[in-house]
Amino acid sequence: MKAVLWDMDGTLINSEPLWEIATYELSESMGRRLTPKLREKTVGGSFHNTATICAAHAGIRLTESDYTYFQSIMFARMRELLANAPINPGVDTLLRSLKDAGIPSFIVTNTTRELAHPAMKAIGADLFAGSICGDEVAHGKPDPLIYTTAARILKTQPHNCLVFEDSTPGMTAAVNAGCIVFAAPNATHDRPQGVHNMHTPSFVGTQAKDLRQWFRAVQ
Repeated sequence: MKAVLWDMDGTLINSEPLWEIATYELSESMGRRLTPKLREKTVGGSFHNTATICAAHAGIRLTESDYTYFQSIMFARMRELLANAPINPGVDTLLRSLKDAGIPSFIVTNTTRELAHPAMKAIGADLFAGSICGDEVAHGKPDPLIYTTAARILKTQPHNCLVFEDSTPGMTAAVNAGCIVFAAPNATHDRPQGVHNMHTPSFVGTQAKDLRQWFRAVQ
């Protein structure tokens, strides 16, 4: 195990309820509130994916300028909400354990740099070797590109990376990139083949040595 790659929203921070609020508000601004089932299809995806689902449900077609307009509205709302996004239990201690063990942690998120930066700062930017955001690759999750790019930045191979993800698009991206993937606490149950379950119900009490053991057990 050469590195641990972390999804951010839902995995490191409890931001999914905040994205849920903003997504429902976005759909309402387009004229029709999403159903819970359709909202689930936006989890872990890009803004373009979310806006397209909202527009289709509302029966409207978006131009490129429309996407830009609605993105500005949603991102402004998310900046307000993310200001107080809580860090998931046990995350900070585990990140420090990994750093002390000399194992780099790296954030891999579909969230744009504009929104991800404040959250990373709140978690503790010094705990990470770096990060890559959805607006910095040609295709975000579920495409594997963002994970293969992260591995390349870290000068290693995807199969040497342990990944924590909570969404189906994220898990799909990591599995198809060739990483060792574990479903984070509270992960969706719709998981692609090849995703492993954590040996604990949360990150509380988990240390770097535990992740090494989990990694070796599934290689």
